[in-house]
Amino acid sequence: MPPEATAAPPIPERPARPGLVLAMLLAVYVFNFVDRQILSILAGPIQAELALDDAQMGLLGGLAFALLYSTLGVPLAWLADRTSRSWVITGSLALWSLFTALCGLAGGFWQIFLARLGVGIGEAGGVAPSYALIADHYPSERRAFALSVYSLGIPLGSATGVLAGGYIAATVDWRAAFLVVGGAGLLLAPLFKLVVRDQPRADRAAGESPAFAAVAAALAHKPSFWLLAFGAAACSMLGYGIAFWLPSLLQRSFALSLIETAWFIGAILLIGGTTGMLLGGRIADRLGRTQRGWFAWLPALAFVIAAPLFAAGIHSGSAGLAFVLFLVPQALAYVWLGPVLSAVQHLVPAASRATASACFLLINNLIGLGGGIYALGALSRALAPLYGSESLRYSMLYGLTLYLVSAALLFLAGRKLPADWVEDAAA
Repeated sequence: MPPEATAAPPIPERPARPGLVLAMLLAVYVFNFVDRQILSILAGPIQAELALDDAQMGLLGGLAFALLYSTLGVPLAWLADRTSRSWVITGSLALWSLFTALCGLAGGFWQIFLARLGVGIGEAGGVAPSYALIADHYPSERRAFALSVYSLGIPLGSATGVLAGGYIAATVDWRAAFLVVGGAGLLLAPLFKLVVRDQPRADRAAGESPAFAAVAAALAHKPSFWLLAFGAAACSMLGYGIAFWLPSLLQRSFALSLIETAWFIGAILLIGGTTGMLLGGRIADRLGRTQRGWFAWLPALAFVIAAPLFAAGIHSGSAGLAFVLFLVPQALAYVWLGPVLSAVQHLVPAASRATASACFLLINNLIGLGGGIYALGALSRALAPLYGSESLRYSMLYGLTLYLVSAALLFLAGRKLPADWVEDAAA
């Protein structure tokens, strides 16, 4: 009997270079924030055409997006941990881009509200699996900086959103802005899947992907998780609130045009935001090698310094002075992302990273994104009888207390992190 032919072993796929994967993830995250933040620069034209007040715009910018974005992020991240992280991101990008384009076809409040719900559904599957892919490609000692580079999508996307949205709205109309950025995202989706593939993971090969209940139970018993999540939620309430309402403040209180507002915000995001993002990750990686608590203490310190500087800028009477005063606190406002996101990745084993990130984002976004934009808009409406057209300015000033709340919670988190930290298996 002739010996059986031995099949040649399969040739393993050559993994994409970490830098290329990070660049593609960054590109997707830029679109994430373009589609998310473009509503802020378009708020004035939308309110004028559809007769919406500040509270209604707050709902469109916050709750309409955050409701399903926050809650669906958990099951989609769990699916990504058990199947393919890159496929979940690709499908999410295509879905949120489609609904962004549909915002441009809306004829009233409820139509935009439903379209923003759709944007939230799509974006729910984009961020947590991206965090996990970055953790798969970068070692622990470089992870905070890599996550900071990825998080550049926030200032870059926000700046692109206000600049492109403001220019298109000023030269064409606000509907065209939604259609253009939504269509561009749809074109990016197949390119992303072509380039980015999942890393081979031992947990999937062995069928050991953890159940969601097990991941949630592990996080629930770690005090640092709750302190990080609620500390991030407090700063996000103010961060998302300022990001959404600052264009309106500049036009109402500083008399800037739509184009001037776009350039003002784009510049502080690109200069201040990118600087703070990169420095936060780099400094945390260095300090965190000897003391894990610095992954939380560094952001806490940044918020304490940022609060009075933001107050000075908001209260100033000159747009030029406000620009200078906003640059430093805008940088400090982004310091937290790399360090805190890296710390959350280290609270669980590698197989649970996307699910753990989604649990963190559920708290952060439901409170921060869902509540912050609406809270500042509702407070502005409530203060209108007292402050008139300046009510939005004072709404932001009162909101700065949230940075101090966040700093206190993150300081406590830093004391708990060393005990809760999970080292990579390779280490």
